[in-house]
Amino acid sequence: MNDTIKDHKDVVIKYWMEKAHESMEAARSDYETARYAIAVRNLYYACFYALTAVLLDRGRTFKKHTGVKAALHKDLIKAGLLEADWGKFYNKIFDSRHEGDYQPLRSFDQEEVKEFLAQAEGFITQMELLLAR
Repeated sequence: MNDTIKDHKDVVIKYWMEKAHESMEAARSDYETARYAIAVRNLYYACFYALTAVLLDRGRTFKKHTGVKAALHKDLIKAGLLEADWGKFYNKIFDSRHEGDYQPLRSFDQEEVKEFLAQAEGFITQMELLLAR
């Protein structure tokens, strides 16, 4: 962890959580206007930002999204701090975002994104509970 982040850890954690909530708001708006692939992207980033905040709270920082995903499984799920179903959801939203951004002709339907919205809200709540510990 670099000195700037270390010196301002609480501020940076708050920043990541604010970005998580902003991304959730954007995803809801995208969902309401049937921009489903963009909604999925914003849902992924909402979860990513919240998870980044939790990992930073535990002194962990990463340069790659895959590192953040691996730390979720190693540091939170295997440690018994988070149920395995949240890891499965994160893997799914991670893969779906990637598909939506890079796989030609990948589309999402309303019901799929509605389910992702509910799961992402739950994931962020779980991250907030971990931060409150």
